Parts: sequence; structure tokens; C-alpha cells
Amino acid sequence: MAPDTYYLQAARRMWQQFEPVHALVYYAPEVFEEFAALGYDVATRWPTYFPLRAAPLGAPGPERVSSAFYSFSPQMVAEHVAPAWTVASSDQVLAARLRGVDRLFRRLMGDQIGTAEFAETARLVRRVAEAADTAGRPLAAGNADLPWPDEPHLELWQAITIIREQRGDGHVAALLTGGLDPCESLVSFAAIGAAPVETFGSRQWTPEQWEAAADRLRSRGWIDADGKATDLGLEGRDQVERLTDRLAAGAWTALSETEIDRLVELNNPILTAALLSGLLPGTNTLGVATVQPPKW
Repeated sequence: MAPDTYYLQAARRMWQQFEPVHALVYYAPEVFEEFAALGYDVATRWPTYFPLRAAPLGAPGPERVSSAFYSFSPQMVAEHVAPAWTVASSDQVLAARLRGVDRLFRRLMGDQIGTAEFAETARLVRRVAEAADTAGRPLAAGNADLPWPDEPHLELWQAITIIREQRGDGHVAALLTGGLDPCESLVSFAAIGAAPVETFGSRQWTPEQWEAAADRLRSRGWIDADGKATDLGLEGRDQVERLTDRLAAGAWTALSETEIDRLVELNNPILTAALLSGLLPGTNTLGVATVQPPKW
């Protein structure tokens, strides 16, 4: 049975609650220190980002990572993935990831991680993660295959990661359904004002590749001569986001409406700590603050 309106809205609402908490792993100095100890270059975040996120898949090559991550330039993926597993094994990467997250949470949350409220948060989010359908969702499945940590703050982070990747895998399916290739997905997202075009430069598509994708979208009537979304483009992106929510909503039916409201309350200090950490960029490619829930 398809999720009802409440859970369709909850899928977007809870993504906004937990995406900033998950994303800390890609910016935290504790994680960089753990990866530097393994031998990774930490002068920029990209040499660690790709193994950090891909390690639950084993030691995948550039083709598989490009497929799963979708919006990154294949040339960029190859640059960082090809040498990644010569530095450390995927098991070493996963262990370093967990050590870094442990240290990060202990610094940001202090004694709160030992409270009954924190343990309750972990229990609720784990129920959602265990209910998340991983069929056709490789990154979610890879994280769901990992053993559960014993400590609540690590259990919470792993559960958030499974849910986050399950939504992300579904988003790729929605982009494919909408007929948007990897570069077009970014051009169309920039066109609706999710972030400045310059921000999407982090995905390292060349200017020629970006303009070719823009030309394809213009030919479909999705963007105008200035690169702004037309009514057709706005509707197309809205359909992508609606389908993303629909594909993510099923997991949230594991909780009652009262439990979801309770989870928002419990997560507030964790989300606040993430946002006030100074680690997350003010502008990013995810559009957490700019992609608004549809009126279902």
C-alpha cells in the first residue's frame, strides 16, 4: 500500500532533520585525522570522501562508484577511486570511519550521548533503517549489511546513514525516471536555484560538458537562454522530488506519527550541534534548505 500524505511529508521533513548530521563525516577533523593515519591525502576532502562513502560496497572501481554516486564527473571519480584501495582496504576504511564518528560525536555532544534520550533516539531511527527497502538501492544495502555498533551514538549514525543512502538511491531512480543524466541532474537543480552554478563545480564537470547538458535541457524546454528553469523545468524537478519522497516514505511508516514527532524533538539538540559545529558549508549541492516539501 502506498504511504499516505503524512508519511510522504515526513520523508522530506526527516531528511532535513538528519542529512546535516550524516554529512558531518565528510568534514570532521577527527575523520580526517583517522584517514591521514591510514595514509590518505587530507589536503582536500575528496581523496577521503570517495572511500568513506564507497567502502560499504567493498572496494568498488570507478565505474561502480560513478554509477552509484551518479552526479560526479566520471573523470573525478576515477582520479580518486582508482588509487583509494591501494592506500587502505575497505575494512580499514570502515573502521577509521567509525572511529572518527565516535570521536566527533563525543566532542560535539559530550555527556548527552550517554543519556536515555540519546538511546531512545537511536532505537527509533534504527527501526526506520531496518524497515527501509534496499532492493535496487546499492549504497543503502551496503550500509545495511554492516554489523550494528553497540554504542547508541554509533548505532544512531549508522541508522541515519542507511536511511540517507536509501533516499539517495531512490533519488537516482527518480532522476532516471525523469530522463536526467548525471550532468543534467545538476544543471536542472542549479536552474531552480538550489545553489549557485559555481557550487556545482565541486562535481568537476568541464565547462563544455556543463554547457552540452544545458543545451540538451534547453532543447527539451526545461531551461531558458539564461539557464533558469522554465515552468516545464520547475514541474519536472518537482516530479523528481515527489518521486524521491515517495520512494523514501515507506521506511517511515515503521513509526507512528507520535513517534516521528518525538524523534524530531529528540533530534533537535543533535541537529543544532551539527549546524553550529562550523563544519558544514553554508552553500552545498544538496538543496536541503531550498527544496521545499510539495503540498501533497
